[in-house]
Amino acid sequence: MGNKQSKSSKEKQQKGGKQPANAKPAPLPQGPQAKRSGNNVYLSLVLKGMVEIPKHVWELTELQRLNLSQNRLYILPPALGRLDRIVVLNLCGNRLTYLPKEIGRLRNLKVLFANMNLLTEVPEELSLCGKLEVLSLSHNLISELPLSLNDLNFLKKLNLGSNHIVHIPLCVFSMKSLDFLDVGSNRLENIAETIQHLERLQIFIVEHNSIHMLPRTLCSVTALELLNVDHNCLHTLPDELYLLSRLPRIAKNPMEKGLHVLHNPLARPLPNILKGGLDVLFSYLKDKKEKN
Repeated sequence: MGNKQSKSSKEKQQKGGKQPANAKPAPLPQGPQAKRSGNNVYLSLVLKGMVEIPKHVWELTELQRLNLSQNRLYILPPALGRLDRIVVLNLCGNRLTYLPKEIGRLRNLKVLFANMNLLTEVPEELSLCGKLEVLSLSHNLISELPLSLNDLNFLKKLNLGSNHIVHIPLCVFSMKSLDFLDVGSNRLENIAETIQHLERLQIFIVEHNSIHMLPRTLCSVTALELLNVDHNCLHTLPDELYLLSRLPRIAKNPMEKGLHVLHNPLARPLPNILKGGLDVLFSYLKDKKEKN
């Protein structure tokens, strides 16, 4: 009977009482851990319902990719600047109202997704991210960009769709490497003639605005393969449009390359000519140009 009491006493100690002297301590709770794939160190915290980013993240200074998308984040702390090896930062689908100026310390940043937030402005310090190639700011409350962003010489893709933009920001016309520009679903009434400076532009999306005419200088951006001006207020098209020889067709599907010009109050005979396809349209515009 004595042996049974001794055994019972041991069990109680192991379950809820004092730990034996030689017992191993329970492991401490760990924060989110980065993973390695080849030479890339990354951390994904997608759909975690986070209101605040765990402090442990700011100690992961080797991170190259950080995905914080689809959470409930209201702010990013200045500690973001510690992660200066970050190449890809995904902040999509949160409730951010601003980006900290410390984002300018991310000198290796190439891709920034900050779409679907509540941003009203972009910090000037973002211009210090000189390696930036992709910047997505769509579905925010932005009306302007700081002029300092004209220093983003390597930026190739800029998405400003679904914001409160009235004029295409001046800095955009200095981004000579741009091949993709989306300013659709904004409050634009015109396109500045300086659009001609974007000589490498291949995709230009301006749908769902209130544009009344296209500048003739747009026709000198001969690299264009997709020009989407659907759902605007266009009554006519520039005669020089035929110079955009890389547009393959009159396009109807949203992502299809070509000229998207549906749902505009085009004056006759343009609606009937469009039914004949792009070659017929270009021939008509070229003849009209030569006659004038």
